[in-house]
Amino acid sequence: MPFPYTRPRRLRRDDFSRRLVRENRLHADDLILPVFVHEAQGRAPVASMPGVERQSVDELLRTAADAVALGIPALVLFPVTAPEAKSLDAAAAWADDGLAQRAIRALKREFPQLGVITDVALDPYTSHGQDGLVDADGYVTNDETVDALVKQALSHADAGADVVSPSDMMDGRIGAIREALEESGHVNTRILAYSAKYASAFYGPFRDAVGSAGALGKGDKKTYQMDPGNSDEALREVGLDLDEGADMVMVKPGLPYLDIVRRVKDHFGVPTFAYQVSGEYAMLKAAAMNGWLDERACVLEALLGFKRAGADGVLTYFALDAARWLKED
Repeated sequence: MPFPYTRPRRLRRDDFSRRLVRENRLHADDLILPVFVHEAQGRAPVASMPGVERQSVDELLRTAADAVALGIPALVLFPVTAPEAKSLDAAAAWADDGLAQRAIRALKREFPQLGVITDVALDPYTSHGQDGLVDADGYVTNDETVDALVKQALSHADAGADVVSPSDMMDGRIGAIREALEESGHVNTRILAYSAKYASAFYGPFRDAVGSAGALGKGDKKTYQMDPGNSDEALREVGLDLDEGADMVMVKPGLPYLDIVRRVKDHFGVPTFAYQVSGEYAMLKAAAMNGWLDERACVLEALLGFKRAGADGVLTYFALDAARWLKED
């Protein structure tokens, strides 16, 4: 029916009717908290990410307690490796007594109900800051790196990780990890694959946080992370990872790539996650600290945008704050 018989504003007239017809909702169940863990005692602020801190394992347990109380279903661990533990072969990545492995055990011992997701990538452990092993020309090798990633993933599963999350973008690593998990009896260890991870300029604060920025220097990761101009390629990458045994897939970064989230969800219909990365966090936080934006309103709106685009969940450094705000509402 034409206007005036059809008036879309009628349903916007009152709060009750707006709530009744709302298509998407944000809940604590949709949030995953990334946490930086270091060997030092206590906490240390990340200068480029105001409000985010590197935490010792005992402090991590306090953060985990807050997450559980707020109903956040999972967190993801990012270790800050001491400089002396970094090497060309990244061997510290699969050490049984490594920082990530100790953090996993502590979390599962204290909070068995909390999902523990681990980052499977070598950049925190390599002396050059790349996500893989390099040859004599400095090129990141694929197959040798995959062998190392398999060892890292198995060490995480042995420590009790619920989900391993390869973020390296090497070809074939999902299949190799899935085969190794099956053969070692970790049949229920899930794989959250960073399937569409772009060579983005939004990762800078994260590299500061994990200490890989200095090692990487002026280098980049364009030979393995995706070109920001490509969209069809993302579907191909996701399809390959699903064929190899991924249980869930990831698009990273988030807000600049919501079109990719939508395409992935529409095409595959599988559990699809997005990462609101460090640069996105830093922009919102800086604007809020300067009084230019309402932090609570803008953060919740941005996170709802991920849901509207088709994401089943969002990795966000705002997870604790967002869960609190949603609880207050």
